[in-house]
Amino acid sequence: MRRTKTQSLRYQVEKWLAPTSPVRVSAFGHTRSGKARYVCVETHQETGFHALFFFQHDDGYWNVFPPMGEETL
Repeated sequence: MRRTKTQSLRYQVEKWLAPTSPVRVSAFGHTRSGKARYVCVETHQETGFHALFFFQHDDGYWNVFPPMGEETL
């Protein structure tokens, strides 16, 4: 099965944090259980400072919510 761009972290970051704003990764690692990866992405826009955590699920998708039953940071 071929992955589509909608599964990528880049796509999710652009979807949630406006594609024209500069962003930076401020934190990354694994959740407490060590099963899922996470990335925190920050941006500063005219409306203020924004940060979101993205979690990678078992199927390779990145989402703004952790996998079911996963202990987060």
